[in-house]
Amino acid sequence: MTAPRVVIADDQGLVRTGFRMILTAGGVDVVGEAADGAQAVALVRELHPDVVLMDIRMPAVDGLEAARRILAGEPRCKVLMLTTFDLDSYVYAALAAGASGFLLKDVTPEHLVAAVRLVDTGDALLAPSITRRLVERFASGAPAPRPPAIHRDLTALTPRELEVLTLLGRGRSNTELAADLTLSEATIKTHVARIFAKLSLRDRAQAVVLAYETGLVAPGDPLEP
Repeated sequence: MTAPRVVIADDQGLVRTGFRMILTAGGVDVVGEAADGAQAVALVRELHPDVVLMDIRMPAVDGLEAARRILAGEPRCKVLMLTTFDLDSYVYAALAAGASGFLLKDVTPEHLVAAVRLVDTGDALLAPSITRRLVERFASGAPAPRPPAIHRDLTALTPRELEVLTLLGRGRSNTELAADLTLSEATIKTHVARIFAKLSLRDRAQAVVLAYETGLVAPGDPLEP
């Protein structure tokens, strides 16, 4: 398996050093570090990494704006936002900006390495139920983000695909979707891939945001189908 190439963007040197050590030990290739969003954008343009670990609050250019700029120029790059419980209100805006997911800064070393590898494969949303709850909590109160570059017309979806998208919005994993709909995981992956293609979605994170924005899922809906 090819090692993902990663840029770490955080204004705290000790955080960058710690993440670098963890990722390097886990077989991930850390190709650069940035102390603010502007440096992160410049490094991505120069190095073309697979994944960027991006802190939300940084001087000069914050992580949200940096993510927007990076994904506008490098759409294949995956951005994982770094946050703390104090910054959870920014998660919705981060996902809407195009981020593939988020990590808490107290993430375990094993989870950090696994998260980077998962996002690198395009599987994206690391913990669907957690992200779903955060989106639900802050969808109505978060600062209005720029609209993500996705189509909101769902008429292109088949009834089954619409059902799958609704459950994705509720935070269901592929395994849970297969059990809910009595289908194989391979079939679920095919449905998910077709939904992404039809709606120009980057990943499951955008699928969750879209499910809320189009009203398929509303705050307060149960996790269970």
